[in-house]
Formats: sequence, structure tokens, C-alpha cells
Amino acid sequence: MIRPLLAGLAATALATAALAQGPAQDAKPAAAAAPQTRSLQGDQSAWMNDPHWRAYYELTRQAFANGPAKVDEAAYQAKAFAIFRDFGVARGVPPEHMVDHLKLIPGQVVKIVREDPTVLASYDNFIAATFGPQ
Repeated sequence: MIRPLLAGLAATALATAALAQGPAQDAKPAAAAAPQTRSLQGDQSAWMNDPHWRAYYELTRQAFANGPAKVDEAAYQAKAFAIFRDFGVARGVPPEHMVDHLKLIPGQVVKIVREDPTVLASYDNFIAATFGPQ
């Protein structure tokens, strides 16, 4: 009876000593995984590659051609909404629903381009500014 008791005490002592020492000195902590950006809206490539978005980019470039202070925001918005209506028809969405969905975009784009004119340097820059990093 003493023998099993001593064996149990010896095993407990060894386990306690191992825990007290902590991890081995050459053990390295696991590297944290790099953060990843994901879109909550899913694949947006069909929209980004649609000719209507290229037309909207060109419209925006034209609107800012004479400088950010000279943008006629009302005219820009009206032309943008016309593109959005056509885009809705092409996507099988009622035109006014598409305009309602995108109605804040022209004003946001004006603010974005005024803060960072390089947005209009390329279509890729424009897409990154309007859709987010891809």
C-alpha cells in the first residue's frame, strides 16, 4: 500500500517540477497570422468590370477637369444618376431602386477626390476609393 502511494507522490512531484520550470528555453511563440481584409458584400468584380462604372469614372474625371473648386455638383449628380439608372436596367434592377441604392455615392466621391486627387489618376485608384481595397 505504501509503494503505490509513494509512486503516486513521485509522479505528482515530477509533474509539479516540470510545470514550475515553464516552457523550454528554445521554444518560440507561434507567429500571429497576418490580418486579412474581406468584403462583407462578396465578389464585387462584376460591378467593377461593368462598363457603367468605367463611364462613371470618366464622368468623374470630366467633372474635375477644371479643378476641384469648379465641380458643378448638381450637374455631376444628375449625370451620375443617369448612369446609375442605365446600370440598374442592365443588372435587372428597377432604375430608381439602383439610384436609391447609390444616391450617396456622387457626394462621397466629390469629397474623396477633393481630399485625394490621385484617386482619378487611374481606374484602379478610383475602384479602390469607391469599393475599398481589393
